Amino acid sequence: MSSITLNSVEKWFGNVQVIKGVDLTINEGEFVIFVGPSGCGKSTLLRMIAGLEETSRGQIMIGERDATAEPPSKRGLAMVFQSYALYPHMSVRDNVGFPLKSAGLPKADIDAKVNEAARVLKLDDYMDRRPKDLSGGQRQRVAIGRSIVRDPTAFLFDEPLSNLDAALRVEMRYEIAKLHQTLKSTMIYVTHDQVEAMTLADRIVVLEFGRIAQVGSPRELYEKPANLFVAQFIGSPRMNVIDAVPALKVDMTPDTRSIGIRPEHISLIEPGAGNIDGTVDVLEYLGADTFVILTCGTAGQLTVRVNGSTSLKPGDSVGLRFEADHVHRFDAQGLAC
Repeated sequence: MSSITLNSVEKWFGNVQVIKGVDLTINEGEFVIFVGPSGCGKSTLLRMIAGLEETSRGQIMIGERDATAEPPSKRGLAMVFQSYALYPHMSVRDNVGFPLKSAGLPKADIDAKVNEAARVLKLDDYMDRRPKDLSGGQRQRVAIGRSIVRDPTAFLFDEPLSNLDAALRVEMRYEIAKLHQTLKSTMIYVTHDQVEAMTLADRIVVLEFGRIAQVGSPRELYEKPANLFVAQFIGSPRMNVIDAVPALKVDMTPDTRSIGIRPEHISLIEPGAGNIDGTVDVLEYLGADTFVILTCGTAGQLTVRVNGSTSLKPGDSVGLRFEADHVHRFDAQGLAC
């Protein structure tokens, strides 16, 4: 294991700059996740760390070593891709052990490492099968096993669950979380799925147009977003954002230009008794919760999370009360104030 440090890292494709001076330290044994919308540079940044993309400017340190110009094979990192990239003619055992066989390790050492990876990933019953006989989740575990046997400095995951259905994604999130607890290895993970980020990460790096918008724990990003971009990117459904108008009956600083309030921090009460009134448009029933989507005059459309057994119906008029301690205020540049 080792820390990984990025110092003023940039990436240019011709005249287009896609990574714009990123400074970041990933601590030894830490699970860090890069998130952001499509095109924000998260996969490019991961590939730069892996050595699969050249670093145009800046420095990448692995531990105390400057790895900026090193080829991927010298960095001691293991990458797990979105596609499983398994050899279809090989058994699971041979797929997992292939990197070690290619490196010329003795058969006894290969067998020991492969068996340990199988134990950690619960693949013991599948070792003699071919990839075509496995589920998507099992194939991804084989791909992870092939990385584990190399005993890497750090694991790099590039959207490893995006090919799986919803149920398997949940299962594999659990498997990866347990893997990190077991191995205590440094892990860097790229995803567009904020649920994966919130449930897996020690720290989340939110990227916006090639720059870091904010770094912090899932709780820090959710409760104290640094700007409007992070506030609306983290959280599902997204934070409600409203222009700061006096009619809202909310305390504001002189710099406040908009406020944000999450759906679970709004109560529905009698009209006229809250911060603003609204009319129910749509109810989205999800079992334990229902999302109520309302039209609220000049405040536009707001979403409120309520108990799944609500008796509300479209057309109902209600008041919306904001929890004062959970109102976020943003200035004209979208920065928290």
